[in-house]
Amino acid sequence: MKRKLFFLLLLGMLGGLATLGRATIAVRPDGDDHEDNARYEVWVIDQSNTRDEDGNGTLDSGGTLYIFEGNDLSHDQAPSAVPEVVDLGSAARDLCLAQTGTAPVRPHMFFFNRAGSHTVIAFVASGHVLFLDTMSKAPVQCMDVGVQAHAAVPSNDQTFIVVANQNGRLLQRINTNYQTNTFTLDNAATINFATCTTPSGAPCQDAILRPDARPVCPVIDNCDRFAFVTLAGGGLFVVDPNTTPMSIVAEYDKSTVHPDGCGGVQARSRMYINSGGATEGDLYSFPLSGYRSTNPPNAPMPTLVYTHDGTNSDSHGAVATLHESYVWVAERFGNNITVVDTTSDAVINQFSLVGDVSNDPAPDLLDISPDGKYIFMALRGPNPLTGNNPTFNNAVGSTPGLGVIRVKQGGKTGKFVARIPISHMVAGVERADPHGMRVLIKQ
Repeated sequence: MKRKLFFLLLLGMLGGLATLGRATIAVRPDGDDHEDNARYEVWVIDQSNTRDEDGNGTLDSGGTLYIFEGNDLSHDQAPSAVPEVVDLGSAARDLCLAQTGTAPVRPHMFFFNRAGSHTVIAFVASGHVLFLDTMSKAPVQCMDVGVQAHAAVPSNDQTFIVVANQNGRLLQRINTNYQTNTFTLDNAATINFATCTTPSGAPCQDAILRPDARPVCPVIDNCDRFAFVTLAGGGLFVVDPNTTPMSIVAEYDKSTVHPDGCGGVQARSRMYINSGGATEGDLYSFPLSGYRSTNPPNAPMPTLVYTHDGTNSDSHGAVATLHESYVWVAERFGNNITVVDTTSDAVINQFSLVGDVSNDPAPDLLDISPDGKYIFMALRGPNPLTGNNPTFNNAVGSTPGLGVIRVKQGGKTGKFVARIPISHMVAGVERADPHGMRVLIKQ
């Protein structure tokens, strides 16, 4: 217990992991001219199908992982970068079929464990969570958690994963031992948001307070004390992921936190959480202390950093710059980046991504290079498989691929300098739809 407490305190001091917006990156000096020799890779998953399961000519499972060397992604040579390609419709699909009896569909979000030894992939159209050996890219275990696995987020101490089983309305925990490749779904830890009650005694799902309590994205703080869980219909739960079952320690309603948040990043002892959807673009700043089950609802109250509600909003990816001086939030419908000063929680800039590189990039998830010079974006395709409202086509982009932004003025702004195309043509139609994207620091 003392060893684990020391480890958690050390992680909190380092502040090196921002769960949804940033990979495991040691804090380094800020500034455009800083040099850093850390080797890294950028991983991107195209969630479009690559496998015809029933032989009827329709691709209905699989996906493709693209791995780029970081040194190949400086903007002058990025368009010619050649990735390593891994078909998730081959060995990974076969392992899932053998271990669960079903094939995984639509690899949506993924994360590396803190040591970088394993990759955890959640399949959003099925309930599969897949574990890859990061170095060999070989699948080591696959499990089916139920109706759906939207996001599976590893803890910083590497002992568990929190899974948002979105359409199952379940928050689940997988216990992990990466050294022995042992991963176990802990059913006793599950919270059922369709039937549970909050600390105040209110229903977790309620027609007025939280009309659609499907968990979207769990964002774990650096010390593994809290998971901030966004909800599809608005509202949010702060959950203690260490108890069995996991326990709600703070409850928020839809008037306080708007629907469909999924971008989250910790910076300067605050947790930044957004709301999304076709007409949502809010950012909230939550404290990292003061959470007690005896608190009234909506306490401690978050700060509303900004609201961009209306057309062309749809906030999604988020990332912190080095030194955590600024938080960047991508709006895939508006094709822009909003920059927030984390010392004041004030918006200091918003810059457009539309230009010579792409006329409609639809930026999604973000991550940062270890030297802080570049921020990378997953760019959606013309036929998005997730997150799109056909009334608005908020997730539709014209240039699917990996985008490269050159960070300027220490993180106050940036310039979209390059795009590496990702294409998957099926019967003459572009089906590529990149979504999951992470930076891996190579040891």
